[in-house]
Formats: sequence, C-alpha cells, structure tokens
Amino acid sequence: MQVYAFVGKTGTGKSFNAQKVAKSNDIDYIIDDAILIKNTKVIAGKSAKTEANFIASVKAAIFLDDTRRTDMIKVLKRERPEKILILGTSDDMVNKIATNLELGKIDKTIYIEEIASESQIEEARRSRVEDGKHVVPVPTLEIKKQFSGYFLDSLKSFNIFGKTDNNEIPDNLEKTIIRPTYSYLGNYTISDNVINSIIAFVVSRVDGVSRVFRVVTQKYIDGMKLDIDIEIKYGKNIPKLSSEIRNTVIYAIDNATGINLFGININVKSISK
Repeated sequence: MQVYAFVGKTGTGKSFNAQKVAKSNDIDYIIDDAILIKNTKVIAGKSAKTEANFIASVKAAIFLDDTRRTDMIKVLKRERPEKILILGTSDDMVNKIATNLELGKIDKTIYIEEIASESQIEEARRSRVEDGKHVVPVPTLEIKKQFSGYFLDSLKSFNIFGKTDNNEIPDNLEKTIIRPTYSYLGNYTISDNVINSIIAFVVSRVDGVSRVFRVVTQKYIDGMKLDIDIEIKYGKNIPKLSSEIRNTVIYAIDNATGINLFGININVKSISK
C-alpha cells in the first residue's frame, strides 16, 4: 500500500481540496476526520466533527480511541487499498494516524500550499473563523445521518481550480458544509417547543387539515421520531393527505434544523365537516 498525506493548518481548505488531490494521484481512499471515504462514499468511521468539543474531536481524528482504531483497521484490511490519502493539520498528525492504523510509513506528503493559492487559503480561513464552517469531502446524503441537528449545506463546484487545457483536473464533486457544535460561533440547541411549533405550523397549512391537536417527539442520538395528532376535513383521502403531511414535515424540519427523521406517525383523531 502506498500512503499519501495531505497536510495543511486548520481551516486552510484541506477537505475542500481532498478529492482533487486524490484524483490527481489516482487514490480511491481518503481518511479525513476519522472517516474512511472510498471515492465519494463513506464506508467506515464516524466523523470527528460530531464530537462534543475540539479536544475530543482531535483525539477521534488521530484514532486514540481503541474502538474507533480497531474498527477502522478491520475495514482497511478488508478493503486492501493500493493507495490511501491521509488528511491532517501537521506532519506529526498524519504520522500518528498512519501509525495508529498500522499503515506504515508515509510515502509522499502534499501540502495545501502546493494545491491552493494564497487567496483561496485566506478565503477558507475566513469561512472557518467568521462562519464556523467545515467541509466534508462527500455529498450531503452520504454524511447527513452522522450530523443530525447540525447545520449542513451542499457545495458543488465545477472546474474552479483551473482550466482543462493546462492539465488541471476539474473538481465537480459535491461536498458538504457543516457547522459543528464546538465551532467558533459557540454551542447551540434546538428546543422541543421550537420543533413542535414548526411542525404544528406547517401541518396546519396543509390543505385538508383543520386542526393540529399535538405533536410528540421521541429523540435519539442521531435523529427523532414524530407522532402528530390531527383533525381533517370531511371527504379528504386519508392516505394521500398523510403522505402530503409527511413530505411537508420532512422538508420543513430538514430545512430548519437538519435533524434526521426516522418515522412520522399521522394520527387522525377526528373529522370536521
């Protein structure tokens, strides 16, 4: 196995440029913030950005936790990648990751300054410091389950790193922007009252619903389930109306909170004339 490292200080755009570096070196596997990515799929690990604080995030990223380390080693032995790219903030960090995961010595190190211009690095720093934004180099659908309740947004760029006529590799892969709870902007919470109010409001505006009696939420670490008690107007098709309500709620909660929904039970308690 050939082990590559991609090194740059925090917030300089490593994750943003990771797929570009991997493509230019024919690498299919990336280790970034404790997750293993194969092309654009997350195949193992849980992002270190889901940890409660920065210190815990760093420990997770370098695989100091026995369970994280053992699980990742098993997957790597099963996958047997020919090449792998490790992202880190320093030479010491990528060496620790390689050692902890039993990958051997690093064959080649690439630095962010070799990939991004000074202005791109400064823009990445500004986005991290002022907005608390972090990039995960996979599509939002690949990572969303790990980030229930976080602020996420997708980012898709097309050939922003150079022209194809001078052998630049276009970067047209979707990435995900998140703001972890330990970011520079501080912690945040979303109260049950806010969630229930959002749901009650959007459901009440669905044509055919005459009243929302109550909303009950069951919270889990990586999402929640909902029970919604409603009154509907006479003559409405209940299965069709229930489907419309579910779609409305899923869109509203995802857009407003980023929380994953595992199930929505629509309970028709009465029918109005």
